[in-house]
Amino acid sequence: MISLTMDMVQYDCPYIAVTDDVDVSFYTMHWDFNAARETLETRILVEGDDRGALTNGLGALGEQTGMREFDLLSRQGESAVIKSDIEQTNAMKVIRENDGYITGPFRIREGSELWNVGFDTGDAADDALAELERENDFSVEARNATSLDDYLDIVQNVDPAKELLDGCRALSEVERQTLERAVEGGYFQTPRDATLGTLAEEFDVSKTAASKNLRRSEQKVLERVISAASSLDETAVTERE
Repeated sequence: MISLTMDMVQYDCPYIAVTDDVDVSFYTMHWDFNAARETLETRILVEGDDRGALTNGLGALGEQTGMREFDLLSRQGESAVIKSDIEQTNAMKVIRENDGYITGPFRIREGSELWNVGFDTGDAADDALAELERENDFSVEARNATSLDDYLDIVQNVDPAKELLDGCRALSEVERQTLERAVEGGYFQTPRDATLGTLAEEFDVSKTAASKNLRRSEQKVLERVISAASSLDETAVTERE
């Protein structure tokens, strides 16, 4: 499999048009093509810089050429989830006709999109890129060949990967920043370059507070690491059986 990460500008994409004018971003990792209507259906996360930007972005989206319809599924603060139905863009048509598929989330902001798409062969990827150049502006940020073993490793270990991701999300902002600075500053090296004293000074807290923040962050992350490692062990046993 050939996996491409692309910085894409589509001139017929309603989402890109909105992010050109309003401080909102769109995130999604699922598209469904409706062959009968020739539209792309998706559920997409919308995030505004503030509540006003989100309101303006949703309003502007409904006025865009190519936007058939969208329904607001939920909204909280500066974020919303919508179900949308847009006319198929030229770029998505090219991807589909060359048997491409989505391999990761799409991010749309400030007038461009970050795409993660895959193809079964290098020739299919090259053909798609050649066709995309006709009506779109893009740059290939990364191109990776994924072997069958790599692909199976990713698919079989989704749960352990999610455990680690959940561990990162469980950290408070202070805990994450403290752990990052401890690692970057060499706190865990021998000899130590950073100390509780230097961490306390950097965050303007007591040594006791810095120690508590560091211990809490270590506990949250390590609990997830141990859980993920156990899941990996269970997968390995199952494969041997």
